[in-house]
Amino acid sequence: MTDAFGRAVRDHHRGDRTDHLYHCDGEERREHPIEAFYFAEFDPESDAGSWLASRLRGPLVDLGAGAGRHALRFQERFETVAVEPSRALVETMRERGVEDAREGDMFDLRGAFDRDRFASALAIGTQIGLAGSMRGLSEFLGDLAFVTTPDATAVVDCYDPDHSETADLLGHREDPTPGLGHRVMRFEYAGETDRTLRFGLFSPDRLREAAIGTGWAVEAVDREGTGEGPHYRAALAKR
Repeated sequence: MTDAFGRAVRDHHRGDRTDHLYHCDGEERREHPIEAFYFAEFDPESDAGSWLASRLRGPLVDLGAGAGRHALRFQERFETVAVEPSRALVETMRERGVEDAREGDMFDLRGAFDRDRFASALAIGTQIGLAGSMRGLSEFLGDLAFVTTPDATAVVDCYDPDHSETADLLGHREDPTPGLGHRVMRFEYAGETDRTLRFGLFSPDRLREAAIGTGWAVEAVDREGTGEGPHYRAALAKR
């Protein structure tokens, strides 16, 4: 499979990037801000960073860890396992100093880790949207509950389809069901095109609904630390 996204991020890290990374929907193309999204230093002492850091402890699994922005800081405090499906991103994380970067699928947690392996989980980058549906999101949360301890915590993020600015997202698709939406997009870099990604968009209330019966409950929702717009973070804890 192609990996335009991972290759672009790795090339940027190595100083070898030859083109812009674009995220696309049909004929529409927008430049993806690699430096700002993946290489800006995470500060756990900032207001936004402390909201996140105060809700996590080790051992931590960082799902969809990108270039290791969070893993690099959290591994200074406790054991951190960074997981990415992209081999190029795993290479990037290792080159940047992430101590335990692994190639893996966040939607196959039971196949990768033992029960109660982690005390916390982090999935920042709206990857939970790749669960695609309410059922898929519930299944992911159930699998995440399996690999985390009975008193575990987690932080995830998503775009709120009920927000007025969500329609401005590239690839946005409406859904007739309140609290649900969709986003369809692909990445292009230096003549290479990745497969089309189909994200589900879930409002905080829909996230709460999906968590029922999984062992998780949504404890807090943060919008201030994500800036103005439809993006939000949610802190989860075991019931």
